[in-house]
Amino acid sequence: MSFTSVHRRPWLSEHDCDLADFRALVERTTDLADYPYASAVEREVLVYDSDRLRGAEDERAVRAELARALTDGPGIVVFQGAFADHGVVDRLSAVFDALIAEQRASGATAGDHFAKPGANDRVWNALEKAALYDPEAFADYYANDILALVSTAWLGPGYQVTSQVNVVNPGGAAQSVHRDYHLGFLSNEVAAAYPAHVHRLSPVLTLQGAVAHCDMPVESGPTMYLPYSQAYEPGYLAWRLPEFREYFEAHHVQLPLAKGDAAFFNPALFHAAGTNRSAGIRRMANLLQVSSAFGRAMETVDREAVANAVFPVLLRRAGEGADEAWTTNVIAASAEGYPFPTNLDSDPPVDGLAPPSQADVVRRALAGAWTPEALRDELRAGAERRQS
Repeated sequence: MSFTSVHRRPWLSEHDCDLADFRALVERTTDLADYPYASAVEREVLVYDSDRLRGAEDERAVRAELARALTDGPGIVVFQGAFADHGVVDRLSAVFDALIAEQRASGATAGDHFAKPGANDRVWNALEKAALYDPEAFADYYANDILALVSTAWLGPGYQVTSQVNVVNPGGAAQSVHRDYHLGFLSNEVAAAYPAHVHRLSPVLTLQGAVAHCDMPVESGPTMYLPYSQAYEPGYLAWRLPEFREYFEAHHVQLPLAKGDAAFFNPALFHAAGTNRSAGIRRMANLLQVSSAFGRAMETVDREAVANAVFPVLLRRAGEGADEAWTTNVIAASAEGYPFPTNLDSDPPVDGLAPPSQADVVRRALAGAWTPEALRDELRAGAERRQS
């Protein structure tokens, strides 16, 4: 059946979230015969031997299979031996340890979107920090062919890599179940304001991954996944609902990883880092978020300057009785309405999953009748916080 012949609802709401429909979607079996390049199926997750993929004659066919696995299949793939040379992993682990030590010495505590701040050791923007700290170790690591293979399979060429190191120490508690960036970082109220086709689009703008920097037996708390949950259309509104959280807790799967293994998954997959119940394993993973080349605007616009220029008009028109729709539209056209990308060290999510956007600040300034100078100072401070 073609895409155009399928009737799709234009909007989604929490009322569309039905656990019975969800269960019918996720409670299925992965058939290894459907994925000729895979080596095994473990708990419905596809497992690939990286050396076998490296030797494949038809790389386009491999990429097509990986994309199908992430879209219509279980939504997660594991690459055994993604980093055959553990020395490459260990060198970057040493860089990560040094960055964590510097962060601790500075007294900084990195927040976490879905866990309590301080529950683990997290380094934001580890990509840039590692490159500046040890460019050679960085280059050897990110030259990895499996990372390039799966990133190209999902996003095509021109992708952009970001990295956040996460170390969960013994006793570190699990994250709450969630979906990931973009819509996964928005409240249900805000996510529901986006039309349904954006809910379908969001997952293909990023790829989520994790490289194991140590052996991760299940007791160390490797990521919990719910295969096939990425295919549930209203899932960005469902994951916060109690019945869906309870189902995830009862039915998620966890796979042990060895040092150098990598797992990549559709960002719409229901997932969460697990509790580290081990006695002495510092579970270190390099969390990778790979972004589409197309997730950016065509022109560079200094929206800070535009917002400052327009704000006196907004103040005057508000005083003259302009309605809310008018000011909302002007703010949307002038200020940046999305809080990312940002520097999460200096601009952390404090009252939610995301820091305030430029548009949020302008709306607050208008409601509080700030002076143009006050807005200019706050926007400049916000821009400085976003810098790496």
